[in-house]
Amino acid sequence: MSMLEVKNLSIAFGGLKAVDDFHMTIEKGQLYGLIGPNGAGKTTVFNLLTGVYKPDTGSIILDEENITGKKTIEINRAGIARTFQNIRLFKDMSVLDNVKVGLHNHHPYSTVAGIFRFPSYYRVEKEMNERAMELLKVFDLDQEAGFKASNLPYGKQRKLEIARALATDPKLLLLDEPAAGMNPNETAELMNTIRFVRDNFHMTILLIEHDMKLVSGICEKLTVLNFGQVLTEGKTADVLNDPQVITAYLGE
Repeated sequence: MSMLEVKNLSIAFGGLKAVDDFHMTIEKGQLYGLIGPNGAGKTTVFNLLTGVYKPDTGSIILDEENITGKKTIEINRAGIARTFQNIRLFKDMSVLDNVKVGLHNHHPYSTVAGIFRFPSYYRVEKEMNERAMELLKVFDLDQEAGFKASNLPYGKQRKLEIARALATDPKLLLLDEPAAGMNPNETAELMNTIRFVRDNFHMTILLIEHDMKLVSGICEKLTVLNFGQVLTEGKTADVLNDPQVITAYLGE
C-alpha cells in the first residue's frame, strides 16, 4: 500500500518552472531516494511536500489523505516530518528540550495549566521527559541530554535533528542531505542509524542525498530529478547504471 502518492506536481517562481509535472509513489516501509544534480529542484520538492510552498498544480496524498496545499503544521500533524540540509536545532536549548519540542503536538496541556503548574502540567512534563530520553538512547545521546545542542559534535547534531523529527511520531520521514559535512566513519554510522529507524520505528523514509555510496547502500528505489523534471525512476541498481543518470551527474 502506498504511503505517499505525488502526481503532476509543479511550481514556478517568476515564470521559471522549478518543479514541473513531478510524480512519485512510495510504498509503506520503503527507503526511497531522491537524487539529482545541484539545482535540480530536490529541496523544492521537499518544501512542497511539507507545506513551505504551495504547488501551482498537482496533488499530494499521504496515507490516503489529501494534504495538498495544507499548512506546514497541518502536514506535520498528518504525519510528515523532516530534517534540513543546514541543521536547524534550537542551539541554546538542551539536547533533551530539543526533542521535547517535537513531542508537544502529542502531549498537550493548557496554557493555564502551564502558568499555574497544575498537576496535569507535571504529568505531561514527566511523560515528555521519559519519551525524549527513550529517543535519545536510540541515538546514543542520552548522556548528553543536559548539554546545549550547539555543544554537540556535528555528527551528533545530525542525529539529534533526526531524533527531534521522530518525536512528532511521523508516518513519513524526509531527510534532506543527512550526510552533508560528515566524514566517512560518520556516514557509515548514519547509514546504520537510518536502517535502524526504518526497521525499528516501522518508518517510511525519503531522502535527498549526494553521497552515492550512501544512496546505493540503503535506498531500495530512486527517483532522479533534473531541471525540475523526473529524469528516471526505478530500482536503485538500475537507476545508477542508467546512461541518462551518469550523463546528468557528469555534466553537473
